[in-house]
Amino acid sequence: MDYLLQNPAIVFELLLQHLLLVSVALTLALALSLPLSVFIAASSRWTTAVLGVLSVVYTIPSIALIILLIPLTGLNAWSVIIALILYAQVILTRNNVAALRGIDPAIVEAARGMGMNRWQMWWRVQLPLALPVMLAGVRLAAIVTIGIATIGAKFNGGGLGRLLFDGIAQTGRYDKIWAGAIAVAALALLTNLAFVTLEHYFGPARKIRGSL
Repeated sequence: MDYLLQNPAIVFELLLQHLLLVSVALTLALALSLPLSVFIAASSRWTTAVLGVLSVVYTIPSIALIILLIPLTGLNAWSVIIALILYAQVILTRNNVAALRGIDPAIVEAARGMGMNRWQMWWRVQLPLALPVMLAGVRLAAIVTIGIATIGAKFNGGGLGRLLFDGIAQTGRYDKIWAGAIAVAALALLTNLAFVTLEHYFGPARKIRGSL
């Protein structure tokens, strides 16, 4: 704890690096996951196949996966970001598919009967209904990504993991190890709290604001 108080500038810089890694990875993962989820949600065969492949990737240890990416993308932050995207995909896609399949077909039919086109049904009915479950998936993916991003410091990715690895490399620097562990844990807890707040805020959307 002393290291955090005595070196706020260093910790803040590493925190920004960590947030950048996580933010870029989550944004790209969401951009890939949402259309993929919409595409496979209507087919049990495609869902099983895609989630099966993603689950296999998820079982690969993070260090091993980043090492496999280094020959393709180099020893830099992009190798870490791509690994984070792959890990987040299985969580996001599984939750998105569950959210879309959990929508009552009668509500969609009612919207169609009111003359809504596919885009209107998606934006005004399906997305509001699916959003709370989708946000739960994003929350879980964000927390997992924050934890795995710590390993990125080992591969020139920067972030709070540098405190942990520097502390291990420098004999007796347990202050750095504790500082890194506390900072990562605090970031994960605050992120979880932020998403729980969002989930509560968007919870009433399951009733479709304004009704059909």
